[in-house]
Amino acid sequence: MPADNKPADPVKKELSYSAKVWQTVAIVALLVVGILIVRVAFNVLLMALAGSLIAVYFHGLGDLIQKKTKLSRRFAMIISVAGTFVIIGLLLWFIGAKIQSQVTQLNNNLPHNISTAKAKLSQSALGQKLLDFTSGDNSQKLAATAQTFFSTSFGVLGDLYITLFLGIFFTASPSLYKNGILILIPENKKQLASDITDRISIALKGWLKGMLLSMVLITILITIGLSIMGIPAALVLGLITGILEIVPNFGPLIAMIPGVLLALTVGVNTGIIVALLYIVSQTIVANIVTPLIQKKMINLPPALTLISQLIMGTLSGALGIILAVPLLAILVILIDELYVKKGKQTIAD
Repeated sequence: MPADNKPADPVKKELSYSAKVWQTVAIVALLVVGILIVRVAFNVLLMALAGSLIAVYFHGLGDLIQKKTKLSRRFAMIISVAGTFVIIGLLLWFIGAKIQSQVTQLNNNLPHNISTAKAKLSQSALGQKLLDFTSGDNSQKLAATAQTFFSTSFGVLGDLYITLFLGIFFTASPSLYKNGILILIPENKKQLASDITDRISIALKGWLKGMLLSMVLITILITIGLSIMGIPAALVLGLITGILEIVPNFGPLIAMIPGVLLALTVGVNTGIIVALLYIVSQTIVANIVTPLIQKKMINLPPALTLISQLIMGTLSGALGIILAVPLLAILVILIDELYVKKGKQTIAD
């Protein structure tokens, strides 16, 4: 009988099978450990994404300055970063005292305003139903849900501090971090990875541009509208609305609560008019800003956006809610580039 036809050694077969089993166990264990690490460090990854958005803002503004002034890239970036901090400082200098006085007034009058608003609402059947819904066990559930959504990893100031410095580091040396990611990609996939990062950058710039524009517009509209109606602390309420605009779906609803409560101290009709002011302002801003966002960013279905916010809010609190939309956009781009386009190309071939 030829040597090639000898039966395989059973011991070697058993060893080979054992090695495959242990390899499989090792891979599964590594995946589990990786998932646990990502779960624990998920908020840190989100802060890195927030820092990347800050860097995207600085570079987008730097590109605009360079295009308009023909300055070198370095000077344009210096003006972008320094100019942003100077403008913020000047705004705080000129309107900081007024904001502080209105915040103090709002804080001192809040308990009385809530009591007055409850008294006004109790005069109607619909208002009484609303009071019944927000009292007792329901109020505790709402408070627990809000506490979960608006929790942070290192406290608000800690998260802001880390995110700001990450943004500055990413702004100073963007190519260092981009090239560091590309090093991990196989040579035959580097061009695809570079194209994906460029597409993600364009999408995030479009989202950030639209978001900043909507924040400014809604702040102006709400401040002017509340001032005309004689609602106290109009500037603070406008700023709160503008800041919360960064949280789609939930932000406008939360921002409307203090404004409507103050308006209800005047009368139920005034509260209804203020609620309509918030709704109309949001509608105007959405109709102006949405086309701008869709030019640079993929069109995300509203239901998918809401679901992603609920999931991210449960996982990571306020930071997750804020970053749910850009994170969803990144995920959709990755699926489109790595799966959908590849599938279409395979079918075409």
